[in-house]
Amino acid sequence: MKQLLPMGYSPIEKIQEDLFDEHKLHVSVLREDKNHPLIQGNKLRKLTYNLLNAKKKGNKTLLTFGGAYSNHIAAVATAGKKFGFQTIGIIRGEETLPLNPTLSLCKQNGMELHYEDRTTYRLKNTQDYKEYLRNKFGSFYLIPEGGTNYYAINGCMEIIERYDEYDYICCPIGTGGTVAGITISNQGKSKILGFSSLKGGEFLTQEIRSQIHSVLNDKELTDAVLHSFELVTDFHFGGYAKITEDLLNFVRKFYSSHQIKWDLLYNGKMAYGVYEMIKQGFFPEHSRILLVHTGGIQGIAGIEERNNIRIYED
Repeated sequence: MKQLLPMGYSPIEKIQEDLFDEHKLHVSVLREDKNHPLIQGNKLRKLTYNLLNAKKKGNKTLLTFGGAYSNHIAAVATAGKKFGFQTIGIIRGEETLPLNPTLSLCKQNGMELHYEDRTTYRLKNTQDYKEYLRNKFGSFYLIPEGGTNYYAINGCMEIIERYDEYDYICCPIGTGGTVAGITISNQGKSKILGFSSLKGGEFLTQEIRSQIHSVLNDKELTDAVLHSFELVTDFHFGGYAKITEDLLNFVRKFYSSHQIKWDLLYNGKMAYGVYEMIKQGFFPEHSRILLVHTGGIQGIAGIEERNNIRIYED
């Protein structure tokens, strides 16, 4: 199975802007959104070792959790179909018909969808609820919401293992697993900037510390690795899934100039934040900056539908 999942090269594209020349900076984008034709970005990284582990344990069914527009839910459904797993998605909230583009994709890939009200959904990590699910569905391999666990972090460690020539590596944050893996792999060679898409995301530093420790299992080593990490919380645009006209204008202009699409939940907010920090003089002259594009492009159609907008014209 691993041979079918390309866990290596993603192209790097250098970005030319007058703004960068003005501040004497070198900016590039790591195109993880191009690392697989169907299961793109950090979702590929998070799922690879989980699927291998599920196969090793003899599991034939994957069960996971997510919202109605979740990139993770879509990735699990797609990976399940491609690699011969049955898939079950526990979806937060009530069923709404017709299904949105994300859940339609899940159904097309054979995922069995079950909806939980928000109060019940909050119990997803409790032992009693997990037992309820096993009584209902039988044996399955459980992948947490967002996909972050020990195996996911190990997969994300491979994102930048070939790229250590940058002074700053910038990455959006959802659950924190991707930036945890990048921080471990980087071993302090670069400054890691993690851009939270959540309002009130200050708790994420401790969450990322716990995730790093779960892999390294050494407090001193965890503290040493985490020293290179900095959380940025100024560019959430009102909170998760919130967007503004400024953000829309930014991603549209960027696409027009560079033919790179950003999703608006994670990567677009990170890229906007980097540009603003450049304008504010955050980065020293001659800094080499790498933006990690973690994918999420499939979610664009859902954002357009939800907000009744057209983000990109093609």
